[in-house]
Amino acid sequence: MDFSADAVSSDGAVLLLEKLERKHRILHYFSQVIPDCRDPFRIVHPIDKLLKQRVFTMVQGYEDANDVQYLKNDPLLKDILEGGLASQPTMSRFENGFDKHSVFALCNAWVDRYVLTLAGREQLVIDIDGTDDPTHGEQQLSMFNGYYGQFMYNELFFHDGDTGQIILPVLRPGNSHSNKWYVAILKRILKKIRAAYPGLKIIVRADSGFSCPAFYQLADDFGLKFAVGIAANETLKKKTARAEKAVRHLFVSNNTKHQHFISYTYQAGTWHKPQQCYSKIESTGKGLNVRHIVSNMEEAIKKTGFEAAKKWQVDTIRASLLKIGATIKTTKRKVYYRFSKAFVHQELFRQLVFQ
Repeated sequence: MDFSADAVSSDGAVLLLEKLERKHRILHYFSQVIPDCRDPFRIVHPIDKLLKQRVFTMVQGYEDANDVQYLKNDPLLKDILEGGLASQPTMSRFENGFDKHSVFALCNAWVDRYVLTLAGREQLVIDIDGTDDPTHGEQQLSMFNGYYGQFMYNELFFHDGDTGQIILPVLRPGNSHSNKWYVAILKRILKKIRAAYPGLKIIVRADSGFSCPAFYQLADDFGLKFAVGIAANETLKKKTARAEKAVRHLFVSNNTKHQHFISYTYQAGTWHKPQQCYSKIESTGKGLNVRHIVSNMEEAIKKTGFEAAKKWQVDTIRASLLKIGATIKTTKRKVYYRFSKAFVHQELFRQLVFQ
């Protein structure tokens, strides 16, 4: 065994990330709103390069700045980052230099950039979702969440339900309730959208963790359509009791699965007015599945209220597409990247690089 092979990188797909950045200039856009308090005459690595290095390495699965010491000789990263990687201390200072004003500026820039993509749209679907992100260490805001039974971040995402774009991601402490901050943030997003496109129809979808009085008031204030889950309680159980009995009887009699929808008016004690609610009672063969939602969209309730989208997971994308080995050969005029001929997604990779 020896280590005499040509210069090899295990992160060949960084080339694809660079192609995307050159085409869309997303990181360059965000770098413009990050303050740089360094002495301009002593800067070696500008903000846009630091941001690119951090994002590219994170996408490739390197969690923190400490990985720089192992990546500094990677030939592909050195070429993409033009002059080599910034050191671990430089990256740590960069990360720790963000204050709340920087975070707010980035959030506003993120939403502003998204709003520009809405030109020509007649309808916008905003999906709101929280996700657990387990933590292992002493990270700031890492808290124990009793529902998930782990130390974690409770991340909040506002998605475009039609395109999958992230309208805004929000990092929250691990012990946050699902609806923490979301109404106030959604209000800011809606103001920006309404200012640019006052006639745009906006639909909001969310699960039961986001059902709260403040949201229903906001929906009235902004003229929103919505479909929001609601947790079962004794009142709702009484309203669905007859339908549950009928669906159960149909399954026992015919041994076939059934779905049944019912609608009714309901007002929780803290709501400012009654809302139209819908329940789906479904026989699955393993018992009844009963779900409840609050919605003002009767004509599209089955489609918008109870369907779930299937999406690729980040880990799947990384394992299938981004972690590809490559050799690098540099001449006076060109840099050649040669990828493994055993790579199983060659055609997809070519399409992404050359489209």
